[in-house]
Amino acid sequence: MTSDVKHTGDLRFQDLNLDKRLLDAITAIGFEYCTPIQAETLPWTLACEDLIGQAQTGTGKTAAFLITAIQSLLETPVADSERFASEPRVLALAPTRELAMQIAKDAEQLCRHTGHNVVTVVGGMNYDKQRDQLQNEVVDILVATPGRLIDFLGSQDVFLDQLDILILDEADRMLDMGFIPDVKRIIRKCTAKDDRQTLLFSATFNQDVLNLASMWTKNAEFVEIEPEQKTAERVEQTVYLVGEDEKLPVLVNYLQRPEVEKAIVFANRRDQCRDLEEDLRNQGVKVSLMSGEIAQNKRLKTLDQFKKGNIQVLVATDVAGRGIHVNGVTHVFNYNLPDNAEDYVHRIGRTGRAGKHGVSVSFAGEDDSFALPAIETYISQKLKTAVPDEALMTPMANPPITRKRGRRPQGGRGGPGGRNQRPRRN
Repeated sequence: MTSDVKHTGDLRFQDLNLDKRLLDAITAIGFEYCTPIQAETLPWTLACEDLIGQAQTGTGKTAAFLITAIQSLLETPVADSERFASEPRVLALAPTRELAMQIAKDAEQLCRHTGHNVVTVVGGMNYDKQRDQLQNEVVDILVATPGRLIDFLGSQDVFLDQLDILILDEADRMLDMGFIPDVKRIIRKCTAKDDRQTLLFSATFNQDVLNLASMWTKNAEFVEIEPEQKTAERVEQTVYLVGEDEKLPVLVNYLQRPEVEKAIVFANRRDQCRDLEEDLRNQGVKVSLMSGEIAQNKRLKTLDQFKKGNIQVLVATDVAGRGIHVNGVTHVFNYNLPDNAEDYVHRIGRTGRAGKHGVSVSFAGEDDSFALPAIETYISQKLKTAVPDEALMTPMANPPITRKRGRRPQGGRGGPGGRNQRPRRN
Protein backbone atom coordinates (compact mmCIF):
# COMPACT_ATOMS: atom_id res chain seq x y z
CA MET A 1 0.00 0.00 0.00
CA THR A 2 1.55 3.33 -1.01
CA SER A 3 0.70 6.83 0.06
CA ASP A 4 1.28 8.52 -3.29
CA VAL A 5 -2.44 8.84 -4.23
CA LYS A 6 -3.57 12.45 -4.48
CA HIS A 7 -5.53 13.59 -1.41
CA THR A 8 -8.26 16.19 -0.87
CA GLY A 9 -6.17 18.11 1.61
CA ASP A 10 -8.87 18.72 4.18
CA LEU A 11 -10.03 15.48 5.85
CA ARG A 12 -7.37 13.76 7.93
CA PHE A 13 -7.62 10.20 9.25
CA GLN A 14 -7.11 11.47 12.77
CA ASP A 15 -10.38 13.46 12.41
CA LEU A 16 -12.42 10.24 11.97
CA ASN A 17 -12.41 8.99 15.61
CA LEU A 18 -10.61 5.81 14.62
CA ASP A 19 -9.26 3.35 17.17
CA LYS A 20 -5.67 4.30 18.08
CA ARG A 21 -4.33 0.86 17.04
CA LEU A 22 -5.76 1.34 13.55
CA LEU A 23 -4.67 4.99 13.36
CA ASP A 24 -1.12 4.01 14.31
CA ALA A 25 -1.02 1.52 11.41
CA ILE A 26 -2.41 4.15 8.99
CA THR A 27 0.26 6.65 10.14
CA ALA A 28 3.04 4.05 9.80
CA ILE A 29 2.04 3.45 6.15
CA GLY A 30 2.37 7.20 5.53
CA PHE A 31 -1.30 8.15 5.16
CA GLU A 32 -2.32 11.45 6.72
CA TYR A 33 -5.03 12.91 4.50
CA CYS A 34 -7.93 11.05 2.88
CA THR A 35 -8.09 10.65 -0.89
CA PRO A 36 -11.37 11.85 -2.48
CA ILE A 37 -12.99 8.37 -2.39
CA GLN A 38 -11.94 7.94 1.25
CA ALA A 39 -13.20 11.39 2.26
CA GLU A 40 -16.54 10.77 0.53
CA THR A 41 -17.12 7.20 1.71
CA LEU A 42 -15.65 6.85 5.21
CA PRO A 43 -18.16 9.13 7.01
CA TRP A 44 -20.93 6.86 5.65
CA THR A 45 -19.28 3.48 6.00
CA LEU A 46 -17.95 4.17 9.51
CA ALA A 47 -21.57 4.91 10.45
CA CYS A 48 -22.39 1.33 9.30
CA GLU A 49 -24.27 2.45 6.17
CA ASP A 50 -24.26 0.37 2.99
CA LEU A 51 -22.39 2.00 0.15
CA ILE A 52 -22.03 1.75 -3.62
CA GLY A 53 -18.82 3.47 -4.71
CA GLN A 54 -17.61 4.28 -8.19
CA ALA A 55 -13.87 4.84 -8.37
CA GLN A 56 -10.98 3.88 -10.60
CA THR A 57 -8.19 1.56 -9.47
CA GLY A 58 -5.48 3.47 -7.62
CA THR A 59 -7.77 5.99 -5.91
CA GLY A 60 -7.47 4.51 -2.42
CA LYS A 61 -10.76 2.57 -2.27
CA THR A 62 -9.08 -0.55 -0.86
CA ALA A 63 -7.93 1.37 2.19
CA ALA A 64 -11.41 2.95 2.49
CA PHE A 65 -13.23 -0.37 2.84
CA LEU A 66 -10.50 -2.04 4.93
CA ILE A 67 -10.39 0.83 7.43
CA THR A 68 -14.18 0.55 7.76
CA ALA A 69 -13.99 -3.22 8.30
CA ILE A 70 -11.17 -3.10 10.86
CA GLN A 71 -12.75 -0.23 12.81
CA SER A 72 -16.01 -2.23 12.95
CA LEU A 73 -14.15 -5.31 14.25
CA LEU A 74 -12.51 -3.17 16.95
CA GLU A 75 -15.80 -1.52 17.99
CA THR A 76 -17.74 -4.79 18.23
CA PRO A 77 -15.31 -7.42 19.53
CA VAL A 78 -16.54 -10.99 19.98
CA ALA A 79 -14.85 -13.10 22.64
CA ASP A 80 -12.78 -15.96 21.17
CA SER A 81 -14.72 -18.35 23.41
CA GLU A 82 -17.87 -17.46 21.45
CA ARG A 83 -16.30 -17.92 18.03
CA PHE A 84 -15.59 -20.94 15.87
CA ALA A 85 -13.03 -21.52 13.13
CA SER A 86 -14.38 -21.29 9.56
CA GLU A 87 -16.63 -18.29 10.38
CA PRO A 88 -15.19 -15.00 9.06
CA ARG A 89 -16.67 -11.69 10.21
CA VAL A 90 -15.60 -9.78 7.08
CA LEU A 91 -15.55 -11.11 3.50
CA ALA A 92 -13.83 -9.18 0.68
CA LEU A 93 -14.53 -10.68 -2.77
CA ALA A 94 -12.31 -9.75 -5.70
CA PRO A 95 -12.32 -10.96 -9.33
CA THR A 96 -8.62 -11.78 -9.68
CA ARG A 97 -6.07 -13.39 -7.42
CA GLU A 98 -3.68 -10.46 -7.94
CA LEU A 99 -6.26 -8.04 -6.58
CA ALA A 100 -7.16 -10.42 -3.73
CA MET A 101 -3.48 -10.76 -2.77
CA GLN A 102 -3.08 -6.98 -2.82
CA ILE A 103 -6.17 -6.48 -0.60
CA ALA A 104 -4.90 -9.11 1.85
CA LYS A 105 -1.45 -7.49 1.97
CA ASP A 106 -3.01 -4.08 2.69
CA ALA A 107 -5.29 -5.63 5.34
CA GLU A 108 -2.30 -7.20 7.11
CA GLN A 109 -0.53 -3.83 7.18
CA LEU A 110 -3.60 -2.15 8.68
CA CYS A 111 -4.04 -4.97 11.23
CA ARG A 112 -0.44 -4.84 12.44
CA HIS A 113 -1.49 -3.52 15.91
CA THR A 114 -5.00 -4.99 16.17
CA GLY A 115 -4.31 -8.74 16.28
CA HIS A 116 -6.90 -9.57 13.61
CA ASN A 117 -6.33 -12.61 11.40
CA VAL A 118 -6.44 -12.15 7.61
CA VAL A 119 -6.87 -15.30 5.50
CA THR A 120 -6.71 -15.41 1.68
CA VAL A 121 -8.34 -18.10 -0.46
CA VAL A 122 -7.57 -17.91 -4.17
CA GLY A 123 -7.08 -20.36 -7.01
CA GLY A 124 -3.61 -21.35 -8.14
CA MET A 125 -2.18 -21.52 -4.63
CA ASN A 126 -1.88 -24.25 -2.00
CA TYR A 127 -5.41 -25.63 -1.51
CA ASP A 128 -4.59 -27.74 1.57
CA LYS A 129 -2.89 -24.85 3.34
CA GLN A 130 -5.91 -22.62 2.74
CA ARG A 131 -8.29 -25.32 3.95
CA ASP A 132 -6.17 -25.87 7.05
CA GLN A 133 -6.34 -22.14 7.89
CA LEU A 134 -10.12 -22.10 7.46
CA GLN A 135 -10.66 -25.23 9.53
CA ASN A 136 -8.30 -24.39 12.39
CA GLU A 137 -8.05 -20.62 12.72
CA VAL A 138 -10.44 -17.94 13.94
CA VAL A 139 -10.79 -15.85 10.76
CA ASP A 140 -11.52 -12.13 11.08
CA ILE A 141 -11.08 -10.99 7.47
CA LEU A 142 -11.40 -13.44 4.58
CA VAL A 143 -10.21 -12.22 1.18
CA ALA A 144 -11.30 -14.49 -1.68
CA THR A 145 -11.82 -14.98 -5.37
CA PRO A 146 -15.22 -16.49 -6.26
CA GLY A 147 -14.12 -19.84 -7.73
CA ARG A 148 -11.99 -21.00 -4.80
CA LEU A 149 -14.52 -19.72 -2.23
CA ILE A 150 -17.28 -21.74 -3.93
CA ASP A 151 -15.09 -24.85 -3.54
CA PHE A 152 -14.68 -24.27 0.21
CA LEU A 153 -18.37 -23.49 0.67
CA GLY A 154 -19.22 -26.75 -1.11
CA SER A 155 -16.93 -28.77 1.17
CA GLN A 156 -18.27 -26.90 4.22
CA ASP A 157 -14.82 -25.64 5.17
CA VAL A 158 -16.15 -22.10 5.50
CA PHE A 159 -19.47 -20.63 6.68
CA LEU A 160 -20.65 -17.10 5.93
CA ASP A 161 -23.67 -16.86 8.27
CA GLN A 162 -21.74 -14.90 10.93
CA LEU A 163 -20.66 -12.19 8.50
CA ASP A 164 -20.83 -8.56 9.66
CA ILE A 165 -19.47 -6.93 6.50
CA LEU A 166 -19.51 -8.02 2.84
CA ILE A 167 -17.19 -6.17 0.43
CA LEU A 168 -17.46 -6.63 -3.34
CA ASP A 169 -14.54 -5.06 -5.20
CA GLU A 170 -14.42 -4.41 -8.97
CA ALA A 171 -17.99 -5.60 -9.48
CA ASP A 172 -17.85 -4.63 -13.17
CA ARG A 173 -14.82 -6.87 -13.65
CA MET A 174 -16.62 -9.77 -11.95
CA LEU A 175 -19.47 -9.27 -14.39
CA ASP A 176 -17.09 -9.16 -17.39
CA MET A 177 -15.30 -12.33 -16.25
CA GLY A 178 -18.53 -14.30 -15.88
CA PHE A 179 -18.38 -14.63 -12.09
CA ILE A 180 -21.81 -13.26 -11.25
CA PRO A 181 -23.55 -16.70 -10.94
CA ASP A 182 -20.81 -17.70 -8.47
CA VAL A 183 -21.15 -14.41 -6.57
CA LYS A 184 -24.92 -14.91 -6.32
CA ARG A 185 -24.37 -18.38 -4.83
CA ILE A 186 -21.87 -16.93 -2.35
CA ILE A 187 -24.21 -14.12 -1.29
CA ARG A 188 -27.05 -16.61 -0.68
CA LYS A 189 -24.77 -18.20 1.96
CA CYS A 190 -24.06 -14.84 3.64
CA THR A 191 -25.85 -13.20 6.55
CA ALA A 192 -29.07 -11.55 5.26
CA LYS A 193 -28.52 -8.07 3.84
CA ASP A 194 -30.58 -6.50 6.66
CA ASP A 195 -28.14 -7.98 9.19
CA ARG A 196 -24.85 -7.10 7.50
CA GLN A 197 -23.15 -4.05 6.03
CA THR A 198 -22.48 -4.28 2.28
CA LEU A 199 -19.88 -2.19 0.43
CA LEU A 200 -19.75 -2.50 -3.36
CA PHE A 201 -17.12 -0.82 -5.51
CA SER A 202 -16.87 -0.65 -9.28
CA ALA A 203 -14.87 1.38 -11.82
CA THR A 204 -17.89 1.55 -14.12
CA PHE A 205 -21.63 1.21 -13.54
CA ASN A 206 -23.79 -0.12 -16.33
CA GLN A 207 -27.39 -1.17 -15.75
CA ASP A 208 -26.41 -4.77 -14.96
CA VAL A 209 -24.05 -3.70 -12.17
CA LEU A 210 -26.65 -1.27 -10.77
CA ASN A 211 -29.31 -4.00 -10.74
CA LEU A 212 -27.00 -6.32 -8.80
CA ALA A 213 -25.99 -3.53 -6.42
CA SER A 214 -29.61 -2.77 -5.58
CA MET A 215 -30.29 -6.48 -4.96
CA TRP A 216 -27.36 -6.90 -2.60
CA THR A 217 -27.47 -3.64 -0.60
CA LYS A 218 -30.06 -1.86 1.57
CA ASN A 219 -30.64 1.93 1.37
CA ALA A 220 -27.10 2.28 0.05
CA GLU A 221 -25.43 5.65 -0.33
CA PHE A 222 -24.06 6.13 -3.86
CA VAL A 223 -20.67 7.85 -4.13
CA GLU A 224 -19.07 8.63 -7.48
CA ILE A 225 -15.53 9.93 -7.81
CA GLU A 226 -14.78 11.13 -11.32
CA PRO A 227 -11.15 10.59 -12.22
CA GLU A 228 -9.52 14.02 -12.61
CA GLN A 229 -8.02 12.72 -15.81
CA LYS A 230 -8.68 9.32 -17.24
CA THR A 231 -5.06 8.83 -18.22
CA ALA A 232 -2.13 9.67 -16.06
CA GLU A 233 -1.05 13.25 -16.70
CA ARG A 234 2.58 12.31 -16.06
CA VAL A 235 2.68 9.68 -18.83
CA GLU A 236 3.97 10.68 -22.25
CA GLN A 237 1.98 8.63 -24.80
CA THR A 238 3.12 7.75 -28.32
CA VAL A 239 1.63 5.38 -30.90
CA TYR A 240 3.98 3.93 -33.53
CA LEU A 241 2.37 3.02 -36.83
CA VAL A 242 4.11 -0.23 -37.77
CA GLY A 243 3.62 -3.40 -39.74
CA GLU A 244 3.21 -6.62 -37.74
CA ASP A 245 6.72 -7.81 -38.64
CA GLU A 246 8.23 -4.47 -37.53
CA LYS A 247 6.86 -4.59 -33.97
CA LEU A 248 9.51 -6.92 -32.54
CA PRO A 249 12.61 -5.12 -33.91
CA VAL A 250 11.23 -1.72 -32.83
CA LEU A 251 10.50 -3.07 -29.33
CA VAL A 252 13.92 -4.76 -28.98
CA ASN A 253 15.77 -1.63 -30.13
CA TYR A 254 13.69 0.62 -27.87
CA LEU A 255 14.37 -1.62 -24.83
CA GLN A 256 18.12 -1.09 -25.37
CA ARG A 257 17.80 2.65 -24.73
CA PRO A 258 19.48 3.61 -21.43
CA GLU A 259 16.38 5.36 -20.06
CA VAL A 260 14.36 2.09 -20.16
CA GLU A 261 15.05 0.81 -16.65
CA LYS A 262 11.89 -1.20 -15.90
CA ALA A 263 9.30 -1.96 -18.56
CA ILE A 264 6.03 -3.85 -18.85
CA VAL A 265 4.99 -5.11 -22.28
CA PHE A 266 1.28 -5.89 -22.68
CA ALA A 267 -0.15 -8.29 -25.24
CA ASN A 268 -3.80 -9.26 -25.58
CA ARG A 269 -3.62 -13.05 -25.38
CA ARG A 270 -1.66 -15.61 -23.40
CA ASP A 271 -0.18 -17.25 -26.48
CA GLN A 272 1.04 -13.85 -27.74
CA CYS A 273 2.65 -13.23 -24.33
CA ARG A 274 4.38 -16.63 -24.39
CA ASP A 275 5.78 -16.02 -27.88
CA LEU A 276 6.86 -12.49 -27.04
CA GLU A 277 8.69 -13.53 -23.87
CA GLU A 278 10.52 -16.20 -25.90
CA ASP A 279 11.33 -13.69 -28.66
CA LEU A 280 12.75 -11.11 -26.24
CA ARG A 281 14.79 -13.73 -24.36
CA ASN A 282 16.19 -14.84 -27.74
CA GLN A 283 17.44 -11.26 -28.25
CA GLY A 284 19.21 -11.20 -24.87
CA VAL A 285 16.59 -9.21 -22.94
CA LYS A 286 16.20 -9.97 -19.20
CA VAL A 287 12.52 -10.83 -19.40
CA SER A 288 9.87 -12.82 -17.57
CA LEU A 289 6.24 -13.75 -18.13
CA MET A 290 3.22 -12.68 -16.02
CA SER A 291 0.02 -14.36 -17.13
CA GLY A 292 -2.83 -16.30 -15.60
CA GLU A 293 -1.29 -19.67 -16.44
CA ILE A 294 1.84 -19.06 -14.33
CA ALA A 295 1.66 -20.54 -10.82
CA GLN A 296 1.01 -17.87 -8.20
CA ASN A 297 4.18 -18.53 -6.17
CA LYS A 298 6.29 -18.15 -9.34
CA ARG A 299 4.50 -14.90 -10.18
CA LEU A 300 5.27 -13.48 -6.73
CA LYS A 301 8.95 -14.42 -7.14
CA THR A 302 9.00 -12.83 -10.61
CA LEU A 303 7.42 -9.64 -9.27
CA ASP A 304 10.01 -9.49 -6.50
CA GLN A 305 12.87 -9.88 -9.01
CA PHE A 306 11.30 -7.16 -11.16
CA LYS A 307 11.11 -4.79 -8.15
CA LYS A 308 14.77 -5.50 -7.34
CA GLY A 309 15.82 -4.83 -10.95
CA ASN A 310 17.04 -8.37 -11.71
CA ILE A 311 14.47 -8.49 -14.52
CA GLN A 312 14.18 -5.52 -16.89
CA VAL A 313 10.98 -6.48 -18.71
CA LEU A 314 7.71 -8.17 -17.74
CA VAL A 315 5.41 -9.45 -20.49
CA ALA A 316 1.84 -9.47 -19.18
CA THR A 317 -1.81 -9.97 -20.03
CA ASP A 318 -4.40 -7.45 -18.78
CA VAL A 319 -5.64 -9.65 -15.94
CA ALA A 320 -2.10 -10.24 -14.63
CA GLY A 321 -1.17 -6.61 -15.29
CA ARG A 322 -3.78 -5.26 -12.89
CA GLY A 323 -1.92 -6.87 -10.01
CA ILE A 324 1.41 -5.19 -10.81
CA HIS A 325 1.84 -2.29 -8.38
CA VAL A 326 5.52 -1.45 -8.71
CA ASN A 327 6.98 2.02 -8.40
CA GLY A 328 9.80 2.85 -10.81
CA VAL A 329 8.29 1.35 -13.99
CA THR A 330 9.74 3.75 -16.56
CA HIS A 331 7.99 2.42 -19.69
CA VAL A 332 4.82 0.58 -20.67
CA PHE A 333 4.58 -0.93 -24.16
CA ASN A 334 1.33 -2.01 -25.80
CA TYR A 335 2.47 -4.68 -28.24
CA ASN A 336 -1.17 -4.89 -29.25
CA LEU A 337 -3.72 -2.18 -28.54
CA PRO A 338 -6.37 -3.58 -26.17
CA ASP A 339 -9.91 -4.23 -27.40
CA ASN A 340 -11.26 -2.39 -24.37
CA ALA A 341 -10.38 1.31 -23.99
CA GLU A 342 -10.51 1.06 -20.20
CA ASP A 343 -7.75 -1.59 -20.30
CA TYR A 344 -5.55 0.96 -22.09
CA VAL A 345 -5.92 3.30 -19.11
CA HIS A 346 -5.12 0.50 -16.65
CA ARG A 347 -2.06 -0.52 -18.66
CA ILE A 348 -0.44 2.90 -18.91
CA GLY A 349 -1.28 3.54 -15.24
CA ARG A 350 1.50 1.06 -14.35
CA THR A 351 4.00 3.86 -15.08
CA GLY A 352 4.12 7.51 -13.97
CA ARG A 353 3.45 6.49 -10.36
CA ALA A 354 4.54 8.14 -7.10
CA GLY A 355 5.13 11.52 -8.71
CA LYS A 356 7.49 10.20 -11.40
CA HIS A 357 7.15 10.66 -15.15
CA GLY A 358 6.45 7.64 -17.33
CA VAL A 359 6.42 6.75 -21.02
CA SER A 360 3.80 4.70 -22.86
CA VAL A 361 4.59 3.34 -26.33
CA SER A 362 1.86 1.59 -28.32
CA PHE A 363 2.19 -0.30 -31.59
CA ALA A 364 -0.67 0.04 -34.04
CA GLY A 365 -0.48 -2.46 -36.88
CA GLU A 366 -3.15 -3.34 -39.42
CA ASP A 367 -4.93 -5.61 -36.96
CA ASP A 368 -5.24 -3.23 -34.04
CA SER A 369 -5.19 0.37 -35.31
CA PHE A 370 -9.02 0.19 -35.51
CA ALA A 371 -9.00 0.34 -31.66
CA LEU A 372 -7.42 3.83 -31.68
CA PRO A 373 -10.57 5.97 -32.14
CA ALA A 374 -12.39 4.28 -29.23
CA ILE A 375 -9.36 4.80 -26.95
CA GLU A 376 -9.06 8.46 -27.96
CA THR A 377 -12.77 9.01 -27.33
CA TYR A 378 -12.54 7.34 -23.92
CA ILE A 379 -9.50 9.35 -22.74
CA SER A 380 -10.77 12.57 -24.40
CA GLN A 381 -7.51 13.29 -26.14
CA LYS A 382 -5.84 12.68 -29.49
CA LEU A 383 -2.86 10.34 -29.24
CA LYS A 384 0.41 11.34 -30.88
CA THR A 385 1.22 8.98 -33.76
CA ALA A 386 4.66 8.53 -35.31
CA VAL A 387 6.66 6.30 -37.62
CA PRO A 388 9.71 4.70 -35.91
CA ASP A 389 13.03 6.37 -36.74
CA GLU A 390 15.86 4.47 -38.45
CA ALA A 391 17.61 3.56 -35.19
CA LEU A 392 14.50 1.71 -34.02
CA MET A 393 14.36 -0.23 -37.29
CA THR A 394 17.95 -1.60 -36.95
CA PRO A 395 18.03 -5.37 -37.61
CA MET A 396 18.05 -7.49 -34.44
CA ALA A 397 21.21 -9.22 -33.18
CA ASN A 398 19.68 -12.68 -33.60
CA PRO A 399 17.30 -13.91 -36.30
CA PRO A 400 13.68 -14.00 -35.07
CA ILE A 401 12.20 -17.34 -34.01
CA THR A 402 10.07 -18.92 -36.73
CA ARG A 403 6.93 -20.71 -35.63
CA LYS A 404 4.60 -23.08 -37.38
CA ARG A 405 1.00 -22.30 -36.64
CA GLY A 406 -1.23 -25.37 -36.68
CA ARG A 407 -4.99 -25.23 -36.39
CA ARG A 408 -6.30 -24.88 -32.86
CA PRO A 409 -7.94 -28.03 -31.50
CA GLN A 410 -11.70 -27.87 -31.50
CA GLY A 411 -13.31 -26.97 -28.19
CA GLY A 412 -10.40 -24.71 -27.19
CA ARG A 413 -7.69 -25.56 -24.72
CA GLY A 414 -10.12 -27.41 -22.47
CA GLY A 415 -10.27 -30.31 -24.95
CA PRO A 416 -13.58 -31.38 -26.54
CA GLY A 417 -16.29 -29.09 -25.25
CA GLY A 418 -13.59 -27.21 -23.30
CA ARG A 419 -14.80 -24.47 -20.97
CA ASN A 420 -13.45 -21.44 -22.81
CA GLN A 421 -16.62 -19.39 -22.37
CA ARG A 422 -15.77 -18.10 -18.90
CA PRO A 423 -13.09 -18.68 -16.29
CA ARG A 424 -14.04 -21.24 -13.66
CA ARG A 425 -11.70 -19.69 -11.11
CA ASN A 426 -8.58 -17.55 -10.96
